[in-house]
Amino acid sequence: MKYTAVLVPGDGIGPEVAHATCSILKAANAPIDWVHCLAGVAALDAGEKELLPAATVAAIREHKVALKGPCTTPVGGGFSSVNVAMRKTLDLYGAVRPVRSLVGVPTRFDNVDLVVVRENTEGLYAGIENEITKGVVTSVKVATREACLRIAEFAFQYAAHRNRKKVSVFHKANIMKLSDGMFIRCAREVHDAKFPNIAYEELIIDAACMRLVQDPTRFDVLLMENLYGDVISDLCAGLVGGLGLVPGANLGEHAAIFEAVHGSAPDIAGQGIANPLALTMSAVMMLNYIAEMHGDGALAATATRIRTAYDLALRDGCKTRDLGGTLTTSQFADAVIARLG
Repeated sequence: MKYTAVLVPGDGIGPEVAHATCSILKAANAPIDWVHCLAGVAALDAGEKELLPAATVAAIREHKVALKGPCTTPVGGGFSSVNVAMRKTLDLYGAVRPVRSLVGVPTRFDNVDLVVVRENTEGLYAGIENEITKGVVTSVKVATREACLRIAEFAFQYAAHRNRKKVSVFHKANIMKLSDGMFIRCAREVHDAKFPNIAYEELIIDAACMRLVQDPTRFDVLLMENLYGDVISDLCAGLVGGLGLVPGANLGEHAAIFEAVHGSAPDIAGQGIANPLALTMSAVMMLNYIAEMHGDGALAATATRIRTAYDLALRDGCKTRDLGGTLTTSQFADAVIARLG
């Protein structure tokens, strides 16, 4: 079978890593036809009036699956996040960030294998901020029972489907008793009613961070609200070598976007030295998602071939500069292609 997916290359190094990733999928004979769309600064540069053009949203809604490179978000001013806008517009409420140790990338820990599940639509990222008087700003944290139950159900279903053994909820309900309190109550409710055979624990997030950096192997699936998930997912990436080594997915009932979770790195854009691995790993997640949706075992096997190939490339010392190697973006892609079984 052939499948259609939307490709949003993104900004900065996005087009370079997207090109490398697509070359790997093509060499593996992944049956994907791409619909090319724009978002972010790249959309403005192409003459679009919006950072998130209506045509891009419409294409993702039509084809239901997209692969996205990094999009620029200014710090402390300028335009709002394109990533957040995509998640809200398409109701991509569940963010999934698998984090695992990779052979050939030495870190303090060598057996990390965990998944961060993040509620993607509420919390402080609702973006409700007001200057109530000069020099005084408020930011409103939004939590609804519906969204808390939905993400808890999502996390436990994910754990059960993938034979994960434990879900750990990170929270600050000792301080935010209403919002975080509701989050953990909903998680308990879902666990007790539907998934009692999966181990369950609750940890105050500051203590949980300490335990993560002491021994990440005690964790399996981590469930948390929006802001915590954003911070913890990057912390976990640091346990295995950085953001260039972890994929990401944003999932909803009617669409899914798979993306590199690192930044657009405008300082190295156009130099051909960016690491395409994070986007390639995200593409593998996308292939597995499509395979599962359609019961396509051949496509799942293709995803496994690509994953095995980049694992072998890293094991053999094929690395871009961010990992201490010398390979260019295209050379790393070639190294992966050479190891496709």
